[in-house]
Amino acid sequence: MKTTFEMIQEAKEYIQSKIKIQPEYGIILGTGLGRLADRIEKDTVIDYEDIPHFPVSTVEAHAGKLIFGTLAGKKVMAMQGRFHYYEGYSMQQIVFPVRVMKFMNVHTLIVSNACGGVNPLFKPGTIMVINDHINLLSDSPLIGPNDNRIGPRFPDMSEPYTKSIIELVNKVAVDNKIRVENGVYASMCGPAMETRAEYRMLKTLGADVIGMSTVPEVIAAVHAGIKVLGLSVVTDACLPDALEPADLQKIIAVANKAEPVLVKLIEKVIQAL
Repeated sequence: MKTTFEMIQEAKEYIQSKIKIQPEYGIILGTGLGRLADRIEKDTVIDYEDIPHFPVSTVEAHAGKLIFGTLAGKKVMAMQGRFHYYEGYSMQQIVFPVRVMKFMNVHTLIVSNACGGVNPLFKPGTIMVINDHINLLSDSPLIGPNDNRIGPRFPDMSEPYTKSIIELVNKVAVDNKIRVENGVYASMCGPAMETRAEYRMLKTLGADVIGMSTVPEVIAAVHAGIKVLGLSVVTDACLPDALEPADLQKIIAVANKAEPVLVKLIEKVIQAL
């Protein structure tokens, strides 16, 4: 049986045989946000299913393509579609692409997601810069044997989202008249939406938004020594005393409406990095 390190090397070697550029920035595009890929000056596009050991995205609005090219003058590799715990993938599978990024010398990861807002001040359409997270997935990609070639046994998590990049994002947002909030992202396994009682619990715990992704990738990135920027789009209000049934089409529609603003923000931030 192959080790994780061996599988990473096989995936890396396959990808490198197909591309001409050396990416510096990794981007994970979440629900309804995949069209940032249209702004990338593409060099190579690879289907996930063609890459050794890569999972395949099964979620609506996730295209399942790895894009290499240039965005705002910087060389990037972008995941158009991600993997979720609720799809039945293991944590090791979910974070496998992030670990491949490490060995392709990516130094900064930008991860985006659509989420529900438990902070009543964060209306649908709000863009939130993640400054911390709460892992409620009951699992971690670091459980099991550790390979020091990938990262340390006990990575520090006092700054999972890089403070200097958060400060830059807030400055770029002000300079470009883009309203952003800063807050805490909580991740639960899904795919069922949370109950009223769970939303109350999340708010009590200090969460501003809730989603079903992002945290595993961020843990793996920190473990691998990669800097992280996390951005969330609030697609629905999850207020327990005024809770309405979740509508996936509305959620995607809100994400799509916010997308041009998020695209502009990401482009300006990458340009400034």
